Amino acid sequence: MTNEKMKALVTGGAGFIGSHLVDQMTVNGGKVTVFDDMSAGSMSNLDRGNDSPNLKIIKESLLDPVKVLEAVEGIDIVYHLAANPEVRTSKAGPEDHYKQNVQATYNLLEAIRKRGDINCLAFTSTSTVYGEPDEIPTPETYAPLKPISHYGASKLAAEALMCSYAHMYGFRCVIFRMANVVGPRSNHGVTYDFVNKLRKDPTVLEILGDGTQTKSYLYVNDCVKGMLLGVEKSNYDVEILNIGSEDRINVLSIGQIVIEEMGLDDVEIRLTGGVDGGRGWKGDVKIMQLNMSRLKSLGWQPQKNSSEAIRLTARSIIKSDN
Repeated sequence: MTNEKMKALVTGGAGFIGSHLVDQMTVNGGKVTVFDDMSAGSMSNLDRGNDSPNLKIIKESLLDPVKVLEAVEGIDIVYHLAANPEVRTSKAGPEDHYKQNVQATYNLLEAIRKRGDINCLAFTSTSTVYGEPDEIPTPETYAPLKPISHYGASKLAAEALMCSYAHMYGFRCVIFRMANVVGPRSNHGVTYDFVNKLRKDPTVLEILGDGTQTKSYLYVNDCVKGMLLGVEKSNYDVEILNIGSEDRINVLSIGQIVIEEMGLDDVEIRLTGGVDGGRGWKGDVKIMQLNMSRLKSLGWQPQKNSSEAIRLTARSIIKSDN
């Protein structure tokens, strides 16, 4: 079946990426159930589809196995986006990542096992599972995987669980290892932080680290199109696909873009110097770019580069707060 004909469950569907995925699927005519505890998501993110007869919203937690089992009844495909996305330990500790990224995934997999009729599970993993690879752009075949943050470790643990359940219980699994995804409705990350800092004090922008951290940024529309295509076109029982932009941008350049988009002049840039050789925080991967040849071979191509994605994101954040 194509994505449009499947009955889909989207965990974290009221969140940033999840709501954009839900929008696209409902536009395509798909029947979608959103499962979200609203701890990070928002009902306002689903405004475009609230009146659609094809959209159902369940406000519950993946930490409740009974509710999860009820939610997967009659579902063909599950998009698992619910997670704690924070890398910094000041915002999320080991227990947060274990419960929200590992325990929640286990509960979902158990529900899929018990129902026994789910065709496919798609999962938003992360580039941080690679840790600090020697090969950049980094392919899906890179090893060994040595994440340097609790977030990356919890996502890698979830990947391993999914692979085992898919092989043992006969459903297809597509894992997307993502670069930094940005765009409208984003409520965390470097662009969001910079806008908020400059709103508080438009004369100074503090940048964590030494400013040379350089990463790939993917616009959310490109991300959603890649996910839908990857699920439709992939041929393996367990498929791992990198998804990101074709280039990368450093954090100083991101700061300059945000300053320009806010129309500010004479802003002082203050670098904190960071930790461990100029990182913004413990667990911050300093250089990241993914090799996407596998997904591109299926017919996907990102339309925005990192700079364009950051600029459009800054504009949307500034506009939404006015």
